[in-house]
Amino acid sequence: MTNTPKYWNHAKKFLSKKDKILSKLIAKYKGPFEIILTTRKDIFFSLCKSIIGQQISVAAANAVFLKFKKKCKNKISAKTVSKLSFSQLKSCGLSRQKILGIKDLSKRILNKSFDPKLIKNMSDEEAIEYLSNLRQIGRWSAEMVLLFTYNRPNIWPVQDIGLLRAISNNYKKKYLPPERFIKYLQKKFSPYCSVATWYLWRSIDPEPIQY
Repeated sequence: MTNTPKYWNHAKKFLSKKDKILSKLIAKYKGPFEIILTTRKDIFFSLCKSIIGQQISVAAANAVFLKFKKKCKNKISAKTVSKLSFSQLKSCGLSRQKILGIKDLSKRILNKSFDPKLIKNMSDEEAIEYLSNLRQIGRWSAEMVLLFTYNRPNIWPVQDIGLLRAISNNYKKKYLPPERFIKYLQKKFSPYCSVATWYLWRSIDPEPIQY
C-alpha cells in the first residue's frame, strides 16, 4: 500500500464546505485511526478482485478472494494465474464466467495485448473504455480500478449499489435515489467525487472497501 492521495486533505475541506451531510461524515471518520483510500498500484490484483466481487456481497467476495489468494500461494500475478487450471479456480467458488475473465486477463497481461501503462495518460472516460475491452470488465469494474489502483479523484460510480444505498440513507431519498439527484450530487462534489464516494461508503460499512 502507498500513502494517501495528495489531493485528499484538500478534498475533505472542499467537500465539507460544499455539503453539510458530507461534512458530518468526514468529521465522524477523522482522527488518529482514520482509514483512508490507499492503493497497491497493482492493476492485475485489483482487476482480479473486481471480477471476483461482481454481483455478490462484500462478505462473499472476501471469502472467495481469500481462497483465490491461497490458491495463488499469496502471489497474485498473471504468471501464477496462468498456471492454475479451471478446476483449481472453480474450487475457490468462482463462476465459469469469472474464471474465463481472470484467465483471459492473465493471458492478455502476459502477451501484452493489454498494457496498463497506457492508462496513465488517458482521461477517466478513455480509461474506462480501454478497461471495458477486457473480458468480465464493465464500467463498474473499470471505475473501481481507477478509484483504487490509480486513485483518480473524480470517480462517481453510479452503478454501485453501496453508493446508491448510502445516498438514499444519508439524504433521505427512496431507493433507488432519483437519477436527477445523483447527477446533482456529482456536479456538487466534482472534482472530488472519489472522496465523496469513499465517505458515503464508510457511512454504511465501517469496514473500508479495497480493490
